Amino acid sequence: MRVFTETPRRVLALYAHPDDADIAAGGTLAAWAAQGASVDLVIVCDGAKGSLNPATDVSSLRDQRSQELQSAAQLLGIRDVQCLGIPDGEITNSTEFRERLVRLLRSSKPEVLLGPDPTATFFGGVYVNHRDHRELGWALLDAAAPAAAMPLYFPNAGDPHQVKTMLLSGTHEPDVVIDISSSIDAKVAAVLAHGSQVTDDPQWVRSAVMGRAEAAGREVGTRFGEAFRCVELAH
Repeated sequence: MRVFTETPRRVLALYAHPDDADIAAGGTLAAWAAQGASVDLVIVCDGAKGSLNPATDVSSLRDQRSQELQSAAQLLGIRDVQCLGIPDGEITNSTEFRERLVRLLRSSKPEVLLGPDPTATFFGGVYVNHRDHRELGWALLDAAAPAAAMPLYFPNAGDPHQVKTMLLSGTHEPDVVIDISSSIDAKVAAVLAHGSQVTDDPQWVRSAVMGRAEAAGREVGTRFGEAFRCVELAH
């Protein structure tokens, strides 16, 4: 395990649901934005199925989650945020979806791309990684390596762009930690901004977020951290 010390100039985070980026990488995005990086965020799903109440007004929840997404992004200092509006549970690693991702990569031109690790399916005996996370993760890998960099892949989707580094969150094989000691408060605030999803006591949520960040930071001797699997696509 090592500390990832590079501050990229252009960053794109691409996650499935409105609160995923804040939970997985909010401290990293906030730290880099504060250091002058141009940080963009794309959320794929509209979040309208994110409730256990069968009587939920889906349209109202969709609107609420959109507002929460914008509020959280502002807290992190994200330059641009957009939602693709795909219904929850319906991400598919199709040719059409990969072309959409390639278009995003070629227009945003990130040096560093963040997203979910699709190889992480089971977390002990208590959690199965959401299908949307896995489908997006595979599609993102396929879009970044090699499609976005190859001119004959999706030639009408913009000029080729080579992503330098991918950082995969929610992984069983972390090998880098980013120091988020300066941005832990922004991360916590961004997670709490998703009020529709914070069903537990906010203080418990704060403690859980900080506890996870402390555990990651301990691996490399920092107070707070976020762990990723680092894949270098350009050398």
